[in-house]
Amino acid sequence: MTFTRPVLTPAAERAARRRAAAPLVSLTTDFGARDPSAAICRGVVLSIAPHVRLLDVSHEVAKFAVLDGALLLWCALPYLPVGVHVAVVDPGVGTARLPIGMRVARGDLLVGPDNGLLLPAAERLGGVVAVHALEAADYRLPEVSASFHGRDIFAPAGAHLALGVPLERFGRALDPAGLVRVDLPAPESLPGALVSAGIYVDTFGNVKLAGERSDLEASLGPLAPGDPLALEIGGPAGSTRTLELRWQETFGAAPAGTPLLYEDSYGRLCVAVNRGDAASQLGLRAADRLTIRRASGS
Repeated sequence: MTFTRPVLTPAAERAARRRAAAPLVSLTTDFGARDPSAAICRGVVLSIAPHVRLLDVSHEVAKFAVLDGALLLWCALPYLPVGVHVAVVDPGVGTARLPIGMRVARGDLLVGPDNGLLLPAAERLGGVVAVHALEAADYRLPEVSASFHGRDIFAPAGAHLALGVPLERFGRALDPAGLVRVDLPAPESLPGALVSAGIYVDTFGNVKLAGERSDLEASLGPLAPGDPLALEIGGPAGSTRTLELRWQETFGAAPAGTPLLYEDSYGRLCVAVNRGDAASQLGLRAADRLTIRRASGS
């Protein structure tokens, strides 16, 4: 699904806009909460643009996990107001990879490294309209380190964009087709089976999969709550093991401690255990190869 407008309630759609809201700057990083890096980036934004609304999406992206960061942005940004979204999951910091800013069709500005982090969310927000390298010294801190571009380049760029500085002033235009891509894995629909993969484990231990309900139903036919399924998990050297679980609409439809497959709140297939940790209890990991079939006899 593509989101070209903010997701609002019907009442908010009808409400008159009495005054323009202050610009929004969101931050997503793998910096964690122990070190001061995230707070430093917030401080840089507020020092340049003290009247912005500052929102933390997450600073707990797994270290160096560009794909995880891309998925979090893909999930979150449609539900945020149109704004400037700064994302830093940047294992290539200080190398030849470019710092970039991009404008998307919904009207947002996305800031971060050119390593694929921004593109899935950009495409979900209607697609990339323009991309520029973040090169102009006026919109960086006076000294740029080789290892903390979140502080020295990305946070200042986000703040200046929130102040209304045109993206074109930051540096040369880039061809969107030349940007680095880190695509989310795609499922493979086969007659009677969907070949998928774990792509993310959330804080509850739920395992998000490649693919959506429509992909699964293209392989298995229409699904009803309680339908029994077989989940084949690929292991090392071609070994496999199979788990039995049921398709359910929500967690509470399964007994406590029981596994289920459901459509999560972002439209993705997801394996869970009601009131449990599916990743630990079922031995599942992101990147596991998974094949879903109807259980024998169903």
